[in-house]
Amino acid sequence: MTKRIIIIDGGPRKTFNTASLLRKFAEGACAVSSEIEVETIRLYDLDYKGCMSCMACKVKGKAVNVCKFRDGLSPVLNAIAEADGLVLGSPNYFGAITGQMRAFLERLSFPWLSYNDYSLTAPKRMPVLLVETMNGTPERNNSTGYGSMEYCIAQALGEPTKLIAYNTYQVKNYDRYELAGFSEEDKRKYREAHWEEDLLKAYTAGQQMAKDILG
Repeated sequence: MTKRIIIIDGGPRKTFNTASLLRKFAEGACAVSSEIEVETIRLYDLDYKGCMSCMACKVKGKAVNVCKFRDGLSPVLNAIAEADGLVLGSPNYFGAITGQMRAFLERLSFPWLSYNDYSLTAPKRMPVLLVETMNGTPERNNSTGYGSMEYCIAQALGEPTKLIAYNTYQVKNYDRYELAGFSEEDKRKYREAHWEEDLLKAYTAGQQMAKDILG
């Protein structure tokens, strides 16, 4: 029986840091077995909003743990409810995940939350990987990452694993932009020393999740 992993790409650029790591993850997962199917969904391609506070997921006698508000995100949330593994990837903007990822996580997580006993219950538990890319270094960054949403994920789906790529390139050609606060040479040296390792970590993470799912 085919097992399905959903990758949610919360970054705006289709071929840059976050997208590259997620693509490597998918390659690693698919390399394990033909029984693993991986689907990548780009949030920036969808038309949706964050939680609308409609409370439709909490109506007495009709409470559900999948958002009932209908828009471009609805089929994605339904697919995740039936998936066997989940990967979330986002660049770090102003110290946290992108607005698109935050809005998505509101819609994913709020239906899990019971206002009767404050428990968090998803349709099913599954392995989760959180991917984050940032300009900061391991020693100097202001990242809060997935913030409180990480707690919701851990309680409802299971404790997530993490992959963080530090000191990534913002652009391919630093001469074109007002980025004097960054040393392109230092960025290049760091990338040459670490980027292939980061890609390998993503590939290995894909293999590991696939193996965990298949048992």
